[in-house]
Formats: sequence, structure tokens, C-alpha cells
Amino acid sequence: MKQNGKVNSRYLTQMALLTAIIILMAFTPLGYLRMGPVEITFIMIPVVVGAILLGPGAGAMLGGVFGLTSFIQCFGMSVLGATLLQANWFFTLVLCMVPRILMGWLSALIFKALYRVDKTRLLSFAAASLSGALLNTVFFVGGIGVLFYDTALNMAGEGVSVLQFLIGMITVNSVIEMGVCLVVGTAITKALYKALGRDKTANKNLN
Repeated sequence: MKQNGKVNSRYLTQMALLTAIIILMAFTPLGYLRMGPVEITFIMIPVVVGAILLGPGAGAMLGGVFGLTSFIQCFGMSVLGATLLQANWFFTLVLCMVPRILMGWLSALIFKALYRVDKTRLLSFAAASLSGALLNTVFFVGGIGVLFYDTALNMAGEGVSVLQFLIGMITVNSVIEMGVCLVVGTAITKALYKALGRDKTANKNLN
């Protein structure tokens, strides 16, 4: 019981710390780089860190925190978010929450699957970190296309299809997000995984 208490206390402490980092990044320039309707975010990084260190459940919960802060941004802090909120508040909430929850959950599953066979002990961290940015982009932009087709069509302008508009919207920011998440996420998660002794008990934890 005492050992379980220590584990639970450590888990809660780490979750609280990562949640605080997500909130800090969400409402300071640390988390977003905005250029009009184009928004580049780096908040996937603490979500992926939690997913790798604490598992799929933690990844999903941290993704939910990310999603909630993203929804709050729609109230005057995000040009794109405000536009979507005006079109349909419920779909906006779904768009903010579901992709981020899935991103955190799936990043952890990708890491767990790859770590079992990753002899380099680097590929699994890199793939999971990269997947955070990639999945966030795919789910979010895909959600806009499905839930806000008419809104996207109006934003695209005459002669531009929704697909062209969405591709144009993610061309630059997705590359930057994936690059930063890959480098920073890999470095942080690999260092923390070793520092916390997770590599020594990985086989037991991943079974």
C-alpha cells in the first residue's frame, strides 16, 4: 500500500506539473506563434511527454487539457477559433477536444508498440514525438473539413476548393510543428525516461 501510495503521488505530481506547463504555454507566447489565421502551436510537446512517461490514459487526459485551452482561445484570442465558434459552438468544442485527446492517447500507444522492438532506444521516442504533431494536424484539419465544410469554403475564397484551402493552411505550420516536436520532444522524453528509471522497468511496464 505504501509503495502504491508513492507511485500514485508521483503520478499525480507529474500530471499536475505537465498540466501547469500546458496552461502556461496556452496563455503565453510560449505556446503559440500566430500569423493571422495561421497558428503554429507547440503544446503537443508536454502532451507527448506525459503520454510517453505516464501512458495512454495520461496522454488522453493531457490532450483533453490542451483541447480545453484551445477552446478557450476561441473566445477572442484566436482568429480561426473565433470564426469557427461563430459558425457552431458545439462543433468547435468537439474539434478542439477530440483531436487532442486522440493525439495524446495514440502517441502513447505508438511509443509502447515501438519501444518493445526498438533496439536503438531512440526511434520509439522520435516516432512518438513526431506523431504528436502529425496526428494533431491530421485530426484537427480533417475535422475542419468534415465539421466546418461551408465555413472553410467561405474562408477559401472564390476559385479555391476546401481541400486546397486546408492544404495551404497547414503547409508551413505543420512542418514547423513536426520539426520542433520531433527534436524537442525526443530530447526531453528520452532524457526523462532514463532519469526516472523507466528504461530499467520498461519490459514490465509495457507488458
